[in-house]
Amino acid sequence: MKIITEQSELKKEIERLKSQGKTLGLVPTMGALHAGHLSLVKRALDENDALVVSIFVNPTQFNNPDDLVKYPRTLETDVALLQTVSNDILVYAPEVADIYGEDVTAVAYDFDGLEHKMEGQFRPGHFDGVGTIVKRLFEIITPNHAYFGEKDFQQLAIIKKMVDKHNVPVNIVPCEILREENGLAMSSRNVRLKPEYADAAPFIYQTLKTAKEKFGTERANIVIEWVESQFKSHPLLELEYFVIADIETLETIAHKKENTLYRAFVAVYADDIRLIDNIALN
Repeated sequence: MKIITEQSELKKEIERLKSQGKTLGLVPTMGALHAGHLSLVKRALDENDALVVSIFVNPTQFNNPDDLVKYPRTLETDVALLQTVSNDILVYAPEVADIYGEDVTAVAYDFDGLEHKMEGQFRPGHFDGVGTIVKRLFEIITPNHAYFGEKDFQQLAIIKKMVDKHNVPVNIVPCEILREENGLAMSSRNVRLKPEYADAAPFIYQTLKTAKEKFGTERANIVIEWVESQFKSHPLLELEYFVIADIETLETIAHKKENTLYRAFVAVYADDIRLIDNIALN
């Protein structure tokens, strides 16, 4: 497995692959890889002749400096995990200067308002950082296809919007949420959960599943009130938000409309660990 730390070397590898007519996939990650990442990697390997997995903890998308400091950097373990899938992967693991030079700042993007919904209300500037790093990776790697998990559904919508507005020639491939056996959405944060919170966390997905059932027969505002009441009475989990939104605009709703697809989104604190999840409702 080739580990590349400089974009100049990576570009040479990509030029060689493309000169042979090979299609190129990209799985962008911040490392701390788990089975959810590997499911994206496997799909990308199936659908492309060659694959780049980027491992880069992007400083411009952290609105909380403590989160940036605490974020795990486990390159050796990540590479070993990737090797369980295939050795035929290019790993791009740059330093910050290789991506940003001396100007470690985010570009201010207009995502047509998607950036102000849900996560955007609680993490100011986050999506500018996401847009900046993803667009930069697309420019460096020039993939044919890029793979993103639906657990970060708002991020996925924003990346699609950025690609569309800036005419970036890449196909964005959404990938289903991979879950632990107990239903908890896989996340790099899960390993940081204290035992009692790890035991409690599956309640999030259980509540989402029941909310989906209720959404079939009850008004949206009734479902929202029910979910809020479930978390209010939970001894360990603290609800930050639960919303039902149109999947195209991410506009939150209180009442359903016909011929519209909806998704429920939730953010929950398990002690000091923030967990997000979502589910398609119809």
